[in-house]
Amino acid sequence: MKEEILETLGKIPSVNVLVFGDLMLDHFVHGDAARLSPEAPVPIVQVRDDVWRPGGAANAAVNVITLGASVGLVGVVGEDMYGEQLRAIIEKQGIETSGILSIPARDTTYKARVLASRQQVVRIDRETADDITTDVAGEAINVFAEILDGADAVILSDYGKGLITASTAGKVIELARGKNKIITVDPKDQHFTLYSYVTSLTPNHHEAARAVGANDAYTGREESLDKIGRRLLDMVESDSVLITCGERGMVLYGSDGSTERVPTRAREVFDVAGAGDTVIAAFTAALAAGATHETAAHLANFAASVVVGKVGTAAAAPDEITRAVNLFYEENE
Repeated sequence: MKEEILETLGKIPSVNVLVFGDLMLDHFVHGDAARLSPEAPVPIVQVRDDVWRPGGAANAAVNVITLGASVGLVGVVGEDMYGEQLRAIIEKQGIETSGILSIPARDTTYKARVLASRQQVVRIDRETADDITTDVAGEAINVFAEILDGADAVILSDYGKGLITASTAGKVIELARGKNKIITVDPKDQHFTLYSYVTSLTPNHHEAARAVGANDAYTGREESLDKIGRRLLDMVESDSVLITCGERGMVLYGSDGSTERVPTRAREVFDVAGAGDTVIAAFTAALAAGATHETAAHLANFAASVVVGKVGTAAAAPDEITRAVNLFYEENE
């Protein structure tokens, strides 16, 4: 497997991935808290640093380009300072922003996390999560259709913030299937019925359980998770479902009846924020590079092992993944 993973990693710069999904701006406020406020029993955080990062579908796109692949991005933001900030960050990453639509009277999804000595104290959210209007949906689909030809694969990054609806999901999948593109979905559990006939889905085990109406605690046993994975495959009729299970790694279920268990490779875990974006980016780019679903899952697992060792939403570069792969196989041969 080591050779297959590294060979695939070397082919990823030749592929182009198109991301369609919910854009977010992540703001991390780092500081220290040594005393409580005299106004209320809350800590006073003395700010040391502000970090702004792309989140949601924007983070998936950054993960794709960090792997060395080309990337296109379609999404919506509000006509506000957070939308402008997100555009600037995305452009700085070398990603074209002409596919990002600015919508009046809509808030850009913004999440601020205040951390004191790496411990999250509070999270502040600002967003408009209502479904986009029919006119905006039509415009987004037109932009998607214009740049689809150059893509090898499509990622639907669904965070339930209004872009992925029955009409947009259906049209994106129809257009991509009509051009024989790989289609992967980072799903929202309320939307699983929208994703029929895609190549693969990458839910976490909580989302997978809720999607089939299972008790979430039920997924702690392999045989129970297997039932959930098979039910999901039957529900969406995809080629595979890759379920991420936190410290238990991942499990890949194939439509051919195969099951591939992928134990976690993380050596240290500082922050799991954005790890799902890394998984779908690496998994999709690997599939577009010609890898099997099994090899793609193992590569995505190593990429995730890199980003959870960083603080905040992050991405894994090819040299970091190569080091993680080589170190693992050196220690286990």
